[in-house]
Amino acid sequence: MDTPPEATPPSLPEPQAPGPHQHASTRAERRLQFRAALLLLTLVGLLVAAALYLMWARGAFDATQRLVLTTDDSEGVVVGMDMTFSGFPIGRVAAIELGKDANVRILVDVPVADAHWLRQSSVFTLERGLVGAARLRAFTGVLDDPPLPAGAERPVLRGDVSAEIPRMVSDARVVLQNAAQLTSADSALSKTLADLNSFSQRLAAPQKGGLLGAVTGNEADARRVAELLDHTNQLVKNLDSVARSVDTLVKKADRQVLGQNGKDGLVPEAQAAVQQLNALLQDARQTIAKVDTVLKDVQGVTSNAREATENLGDLRADVESSLLKIDALITELNRKWPFAPKQKEVKLP
Repeated sequence: MDTPPEATPPSLPEPQAPGPHQHASTRAERRLQFRAALLLLTLVGLLVAAALYLMWARGAFDATQRLVLTTDDSEGVVVGMDMTFSGFPIGRVAAIELGKDANVRILVDVPVADAHWLRQSSVFTLERGLVGAARLRAFTGVLDDPPLPAGAERPVLRGDVSAEIPRMVSDARVVLQNAAQLTSADSALSKTLADLNSFSQRLAAPQKGGLLGAVTGNEADARRVAELLDHTNQLVKNLDSVARSVDTLVKKADRQVLGQNGKDGLVPEAQAAVQQLNALLQDARQTIAKVDTVLKDVQGVTSNAREATENLGDLRADVESSLLKIDALITELNRKWPFAPKQKEVKLP
């Protein structure tokens, strides 16, 4: 059996010395690698610088003091959330832990630069709404109180809107039940509406008395009320005529008593008569004074009886004259004065 001839291995190419083109491509590849590494280092530096800037902007390098807030439920509180004061973040939640007394301890880091807003009388609240995350807030009413020391522990007041939903649903159910009772067929509101409908029907029916029939409830009472109104109207008319008659009588009496323009009336004549009476009374006073003088003369001079008798005669004549004048004046007054008594006699003393 013939053996096959052995295969001869292929001959390797002989190494050749590098040419100028190979050196240029190698240098270009090295420059490209260097640029890529430089770009990568620049990118890493920018990322590190951005991270450091964000940490600085978030206050990671600021000096802080610890504040411990305690509550019985920390639902909605996460690490990293802000604690705000008047809408501005002044602290950040650093950790949440459960205490030995089963209360939640919320550890808040407050920058020292913003710690002056927290006082010993500050109040802290945890609010949770229907929409959005929970909010941790601080309120300070008196800024003159002593500052809150580092490591202080304060309770948190919780306000949960979702916790009020069951009570709101219960209240709404009660309101709906009351509304159903009000709108039922046998409710007081339905009866009132029915009575109001009946009243409006009676009011719109003229044959049932109209408004009076609707108010009184039946046609007979409405008729009696209408008759009473007619009688009242007639009585008012009669009173009006009586008032006019009285007004006319008053005007006539005024004209007779006072006269026209204060003249030719009873009052001016009475005033004149009073003036005359006053004059007569003055004359009588003078006469009485003369009588007094004469009486003194009679008592002082008893020897001359004839002269005293003549003086008494003159005095008597003067008195009689004065009395006659007074009688005439009284007669004149009785004639002019409408309310004078019927007795015209004057009784002398």
